[in-house]
Amino acid sequence: MDKTDDSDQNKPAIRELAKSPDPFPEHLEQEVELTKGYLAEQHALSTRRAYRADWKIFEAWCEQKELSPLPARPETVAMFLSSEADQGKSPATLRRRLAAIRLAHRMANLESPTNSELVKGAFAGIRRVHGTAPNAKEPAIAERIRAMVDPIDVDTLAGARDRALLLLGFSGAFRRSELVSIQVDDLERKEQGLIVSIRKSKTDQEGVGDTVPIIQADHYCPIRALDHWLKLSAIESGPIFRRVYKGGKVGTTALSAYSVVLIVKKWATQADLKADDFAGHSLRSGFLTSAAMNRASLFKMMEVSRHKDPKTVMQYIKKSELFDDHAGEGLL
Repeated sequence: MDKTDDSDQNKPAIRELAKSPDPFPEHLEQEVELTKGYLAEQHALSTRRAYRADWKIFEAWCEQKELSPLPARPETVAMFLSSEADQGKSPATLRRRLAAIRLAHRMANLESPTNSELVKGAFAGIRRVHGTAPNAKEPAIAERIRAMVDPIDVDTLAGARDRALLLLGFSGAFRRSELVSIQVDDLERKEQGLIVSIRKSKTDQEGVGDTVPIIQADHYCPIRALDHWLKLSAIESGPIFRRVYKGGKVGTTALSAYSVVLIVKKWATQADLKADDFAGHSLRSGFLTSAAMNRASLFKMMEVSRHKDPKTVMQYIKKSELFDDHAGEGLL
């Protein structure tokens, strides 16, 4: 991870490190620089990017209205939220905007305006008017995954990669960031299948790590698809999913997480599905939905998906059983 890619919110805290009534002596320069690096890493890279974008939006809005973003008054933040909501931004997006504003003030050792009752009240009103239900994407259930990979030409590098990515992403219920982070050294072959080590994930930012079992399949086997891609691309170390350039050259760095979204949408279109209905998370939700439809054990589902809270997985089971033993069956 690039430790120089700091968010704007981290910079005040990093500058604070250099502030002291008595400047740090030169022999501590290495320790100061090391601490700056850790300060920059307190949030995941994707979180830092999102917060940086949110903060810039807030700054630009304040500049247009001739208001101070840092420190910002509660009235300023409340009006900003109202303006964003009026433009169709979802409560989930506004919650992240608030988090970015809160972090910027905290890192600058300033009291956050987001703690005020005015801001809390404005946000509560927005949630009541616009609702809080997320605009969920469709799950790429097993039937859809098969339809998506069927037209792929696996004799091409891009095709072999995409088939392996879709099948592995589905079979391991991977988050897109996890999928593109998998390295060759993270793969452990077993007689029953494959074990993939996850070094760090959304719910494991401290890097404790976890493992995902991938079972072999008959016709749409993720392990065979992965082996075919690795052989065709001659990848022996480093990230397994990489960019393929024109002319058949395979890159050396991992795909971005957003590339997973584009690949899912591309092959959804080829399967006569609506691309806008699918995203990177469709692979993960597709596995859980398919497993629930197949009456898989809740705890076995969690073993693959690595969910900590059974309630989250129960949502997929509940949706798959909506019409089972329906109370209205036979009434009309």
